[in-house]
Amino acid sequence: MPDPTGEPDQTILIRVSGPDRPGVTAQLMALLARIGAVLDDVEQVVIRRHLTLGLVARVPLGTDLSRLHDLGEANGLSVEVEAAASTPTERALGTVVTVLAPIVGPDDLGAIAGAVAAAGGNIDRIIRLSKYPVTSYELTVLGTPIDTLRPGLLGVARDRSIDVAIQPDGLGRRSQRLVVLDVDSTLIQNEVIDLLADEAGCGDAVSVITAQAMAGELDFEAALRARVMLLAGLDVAALDRVRERVELTPGARTFVRTLHRMGFRVAIVSGGFTFVTDDLAERLGVDHTAANELEIVDGRLTGKVVGGVVDRQRKAVVLREVAALEGISVDQTVAIGDGANDLDMLAAAGLGVAFNAKPIVRDQADAAVNVPYLDAILFVLGVRRSEVEDADARDGLSPDEIRAPI
Repeated sequence: MPDPTGEPDQTILIRVSGPDRPGVTAQLMALLARIGAVLDDVEQVVIRRHLTLGLVARVPLGTDLSRLHDLGEANGLSVEVEAAASTPTERALGTVVTVLAPIVGPDDLGAIAGAVAAAGGNIDRIIRLSKYPVTSYELTVLGTPIDTLRPGLLGVARDRSIDVAIQPDGLGRRSQRLVVLDVDSTLIQNEVIDLLADEAGCGDAVSVITAQAMAGELDFEAALRARVMLLAGLDVAALDRVRERVELTPGARTFVRTLHRMGFRVAIVSGGFTFVTDDLAERLGVDHTAANELEIVDGRLTGKVVGGVVDRQRKAVVLREVAALEGISVDQTVAIGDGANDLDMLAAAGLGVAFNAKPIVRDQADAAVNVPYLDAILFVLGVRRSEVEDADARDGLSPDEIRAPI
């Protein structure tokens, strides 16, 4: 591209590395301005106070570039300058690959990089998102379609027991505004029907029906109604005891709190029961809920459900209804669940996340997270742990509260 003044120019690549210190970038930019440079591209990263800076610039032909080296020597930096292609750097949208595990070692990242290369892709950028409560990295991959990348990366995830989330880059990923969560074994650690069966003394019978449903002998609605029927006659006071036994999944409070800070809306949709979801909504500040209502007459359960059942199909419908109510495109939604009855909801969402899920769900979801911390899903959304902790500190949480997996 010719210089606006009509003078011929040359394109150069400048690589700067060494100890970082305040003012280095400012000095370099001031020098480039003095010599009449036009910037085409800039990338800078600082790791443990070590600066790596790359620039592509156009300068008038014949410019004395020794001043760049002098600037480096004055600041204890290495400055390399070489001719570069004049073609502007293209910033094509690629694929975002999030890798997370209790520990992500160099062998794990090496295997991921190998799978990317085998699929014809190139890693454009890697950043670390967290080292607590899990280690996670985000990679931007260019040069190959997402469907070509996926099989090899999922194979690495299976072989190495690490989690890999694969999603297209772009504005849609940055504007997901509604998160819809399953409840039992997702937002909470329990299965509420099992807690109720324990109170009613029919745990074994409920387990048999659950096994039939998992074997495909009963659909979700038939299995739910059959199990609820076994609860007939249970005193309503048992519901309070069950509520007290419900345990949030580690990281649940941090997850919901952070989503709200980001301006997200949060909904919970459950094949369980309203007496639990209503309590959770109040405790966590959840914006929308949907669940089954147990019929109660004269202070005892009748063994029936009031109205229709929230089943696999209904969960997907609720996601669409809440999105419409909030004025949010379905493409801007995230669904999280663990069981087969969550599959339609995960498929309907812009991003479906299998959380400690059954194999059939992991195989069909966009992303799988198999660590015991619900807030690890924030890293799949591109949130850094440092951002979460800084926000918690500004809100007055103590260091112990910030680091606690709650």
